[in-house]
Amino acid sequence: MRDSEIDLCGAEGGGRAPDMPYLAAEDCFAFRCAGCGGCCRGREDIVLSGYDLYRLSRRLGLPPKLTAQAFCRRYIGTVSRLPVLRLAPVRAAGNNCPFLTEGRCAVHQARPLVCALYPLGQEISPEGQASYYFQGTRCGGTVHEGTLAAYLEAQGIARREPLDILWACRCMELEWQAPGWEELFQPVVLRRFQAKVCQALYYRYDLERPWPQQFEENLLWLEGQKVRLAEMQQHIHRKNR
Repeated sequence: MRDSEIDLCGAEGGGRAPDMPYLAAEDCFAFRCAGCGGCCRGREDIVLSGYDLYRLSRRLGLPPKLTAQAFCRRYIGTVSRLPVLRLAPVRAAGNNCPFLTEGRCAVHQARPLVCALYPLGQEISPEGQASYYFQGTRCGGTVHEGTLAAYLEAQGIARREPLDILWACRCMELEWQAPGWEELFQPVVLRRFQAKVCQALYYRYDLERPWPQQFEENLLWLEGQKVRLAEMQQHIHRKNR
């Protein structure tokens, strides 16, 4: 799968299909799971949020940038125009997740949202409303059945939902701003600013401090960096006239 086919919202053509109805909190759904790790094999579409990377980094004891360099691919999304991080599959192991070890997840307690949700999908509106839908599976094994609310609680998704909403809403705001950056900056300066965006979204975190406060601080820092780079570009332009 090409990088251009995967953006912050997931794989191109992915998302909720018409036959995947939204679930209310007390709606029941059922699926089979053999616990074989099959859903971790052959996947190239696991996109990480900044919070996902922060949690993985805490689990691994590595700075976020080193975690990303070791386990992810980074590029600019063709739709969002924002930096995208996705897990890089290990091709020598059959394109499997880099954290799949002997059929088990080596970072299960810090697994990305997309993994914790499966077999559910999540949508977050610009107004900050999270909705969930059942994607269905082709797995065998034990039948698991319960309500949406119980599943979200058991998988730790209910606790992290406010942070996932924060991430999604702020990224949507940045996505709306991105065309303006491309008009403001010349190509060389734009690439430099995009590197700053990547720092703000993914790397510029102290793992001993809570993530959400730092995320908001990083976005304020990014605004300052935009002003600074715009002034630098103007200075260079005047100097070269």
